[in-house]
Formats: sequence, C-alpha cells, structure tokens
Amino acid sequence: MNEFIPENPILNRTRRHFFRDCGLGLGSMALGTLTGENPVRGDNPLSGKADLGLQRKGHFPGKAKSVIYLFMAGGPSQLEMFEYKPDLQKRSGQSIPDSFTEGRRFAFMDTFSREKPKLLGTQRKFARHGQSGAYVSELLPEFARVVDDVAILKTVATDVFNHAPAKLFANTGSQQFGRPSMGSWVTYGIGSESRDLPGFVVMQSGPRGPRGGAVNWGSGFLPTAYQGVPLRSSGDPILNLASPENITPSQQKRAVEAIAALNRQRMETTGDPEIATRVAAYEMAFRMQTSAPELVDFSGESQATLALYGVEPGKPSFASQCLLARRMVERGVRFVQIYHSEWDHHGGPGQTLNKDLDVSCRDIDRPMAALITDLKSRGLLDETLVVWGGEFGRTPMGEIRENIGRNHHIDTAVMWMAGGGVKPGIVHGKTDEFGFAPVEDRMHIHDIQATILHQLGLEHTKLTYRFQGRDFRLTDIEGQVISKILA
Repeated sequence: MNEFIPENPILNRTRRHFFRDCGLGLGSMALGTLTGENPVRGDNPLSGKADLGLQRKGHFPGKAKSVIYLFMAGGPSQLEMFEYKPDLQKRSGQSIPDSFTEGRRFAFMDTFSREKPKLLGTQRKFARHGQSGAYVSELLPEFARVVDDVAILKTVATDVFNHAPAKLFANTGSQQFGRPSMGSWVTYGIGSESRDLPGFVVMQSGPRGPRGGAVNWGSGFLPTAYQGVPLRSSGDPILNLASPENITPSQQKRAVEAIAALNRQRMETTGDPEIATRVAAYEMAFRMQTSAPELVDFSGESQATLALYGVEPGKPSFASQCLLARRMVERGVRFVQIYHSEWDHHGGPGQTLNKDLDVSCRDIDRPMAALITDLKSRGLLDETLVVWGGEFGRTPMGEIRENIGRNHHIDTAVMWMAGGGVKPGIVHGKTDEFGFAPVEDRMHIHDIQATILHQLGLEHTKLTYRFQGRDFRLTDIEGQVISKILA
C-alpha cells in the first residue's frame, strides 16, 4: 500500500489538519495587523521559533513573579502539626459519633470495619506563636518563628482519597492521566524570565519519589516545552547534559545549529509543534551546560546562609533543595516544585506518628523556615509565592495497626502560603471540635489552584487549551480565588 502514500507529507494533510494545527487564521492575522502584534508569536511552539526563556503577559498584573511549591508527598497529619483540638484530646479513645462517618468512605475501610473507629488525640504539645497567635506543635519549632509571615489555611478539601490519583488531582486538577500540571499551565500562560534555565523545575527528596511519578509534573496535552525538568541533587544536575569527551564547545555549537536547521526544515514541511519544542530544548540544553553547574555550586553562598538552611555541602537534602529554589527564583525560574517524602503515617513499619513523623518534620522544619527568612531578607518574598501542602489530610480517628496511625482524609487538610501578595500572619478557616470537617471558610484544591494562578496574573477561567474539541483548564469547571487571604 506504500505506493499510494504521497512522498510529500504535505499531501497527507487534510483541511481539518490545517485548521487544527496551523495556529493561525485569516481572522487572527488581520487582528494581529490591526493591533501591531505579530500573529506568529516567537514564543509559540507552533511558530517554529519556540524559546523556553521568553515571558509573556498574563491577564492582569500579578503580585507574584514565581512560585516555590513544597509538596509533602503522602498527606501530612494536620492534627500533629497545626490543629490544636482540646476536645479531641479529652475524648481520645472514645468512638466517634456516627453522624461524622455515616455515608463516608475512607482509603482503608478494613481498619475501620474491624471495630468502630475511635478518636485519637495527639501526643504533641501545642503553643501559640507570633503576633497572630497561630497554634504550631513542638514538631516545628523553627517554622513557629516565622508564622507571622505565613497564611495558614486550615480547611482544604479534595475529592480523591488514594495517593497517586490524589497527587494528580492536586497537581493537575484531575485524577486522570494526561492533564497538564500546574507548573506547565503557568509556564504556558506567562513563560519564564530565565533564558538559561527551564521555566519549570522539579526536585525530589526523601526515601522515594511521589506515587504517580513524572505525570505529576508532565505537560499532558500541552506542548512538551512546558513540562517540568527534574533536577538531581547529586552528580550532574540534569542527566545527559554534559558534553561527550573530546567534544569542544565550538564543535557542539555547530552540531546544535545543524540539528536545529534540519529540525526547522522538517517543521516547515510538517507543521508538527513538537519539532519546535525539540529545537528549543536543544538550544536550552546548550545554554544550560553553563548555567546548571553554576546553579548548584554553593561556593558563593556565605557560611551563615548555609547554616541558616542546615545545608551540608555535597549532601543531598531537602535543605539544599530549598536553597536551590531560592537561587532559581533569583535567576528567573517561574515554577519550582520540591517533592518530599515520606508523609504516609498509617502506623505500620516506617509509618508511625511518633518516630517516623519526627524524622519527616526534622527534614523540613529548618529549611522551610530558612527559605521564608532568606527570601524576605533579599526582598524576594513579596514577588515569590511559597506554597506548602500535600495531597490530603488525616482523620481524627486512629487506625489499628502495629502502631496507631491515621487514615487518609479528604474533608480537610492544612496548607500554608507565604509571600506573593498573600496576607501574612493569618489563620483562615475553622474545623469542628475534632478536626473532622470545615465549619467556616471551606476551601477546595481547585480554589488553591485558582488562587496561585491569580497571584501570577492569570485568570483561571481564561487560561485554557483546546484539546479534542474541548477547552480544558487547570481548575476544570470549578475553583474560586480565595480573596480573604490576599493582601
């Protein structure tokens, strides 16, 4: 049958292909002429001139220029860290009233079906801190010192109670594979200020990566130019970035230019937007051979700064990644996401609410407090939105395992934000006496996503991408900006 297939790929294109892929039209070309704008945008992968370092205007001026998202993979227990509940302490060991659990589902129903779930008080001591008087437990003594720079959100709900789909939901707005991550939506919407580093960078710390893996920072149906780029904590910061031995920079530059010319020629023939992404990736990688090693070189940082974060030179850690995040936003990176594990404290081996939770909190306490302090001292906090949270919260009832733990809980979780136009020193939202469900100012994951986009100057209902005949967006058909927490 090959004899019936035209050799020229253009002859395989139908009118439908043309109107779907060309990214142009007589109307848009005419409008571009009237407004003085070039309809073939140089930052559009469809144009064949994609540049991953170009920034674009948002829908309105944003308060924040960049985001650092500290994602606690596994679902941190708000009841051990931020939710002081005296009534839960008093009634610990008693069965929770049926009115709380009737008709509700939990991730591990077997642990609740063996016997009626009982309330579980915490062994942690709480105290008020700062002028805001926010409660923080003894697990986070360093974070307690910066609580007046933070907005604590106590009533964040989600729809999904198993880890991998819940992480997808928190990061992409959907529990289905194939949707773009938040960092991809952001860089698609407003690009990046950095020409020498990716606009969206991902790091991982802890014993293992997040469930679901790379789909959490993938670009989905957006051009792959907007997917997150993993940065390693040791060795070469990015795999396959170093030049082969005996290849000089001038030789490599000529090779990159030759490959780019061939790719552009192919782009002109086929109109495939992924070829434009490939061209931009080659060019970015060439520039990053200088910028990436400089980024991870801490020799220019003072000993006081290293001590502030708790960085041990040469040792991969959440602390070094927080310092890297600050260095990245200084260099114009738009979206930095750090995944830290392990926060899945059911009570089994390695999942206890005492020793293992202590380890997780020690890993993050000083670095995240240092990040806020460091950004503030450098005048960067006002334009950098720092976000902390996981995929869901934990139940006020205990699980009967080797040790007592807590089950997944979608009704409420605690997150916090700092900088980027968010009111400092506030606590927003209130839960019932057991910390089971919101009673004031319920927030949803889609509201969090809408608020993050808003602070960057993006209207979440207008940031859309047409795919398979439908306009998709990060917040799907939901989401409201949480205006009460904005300065």
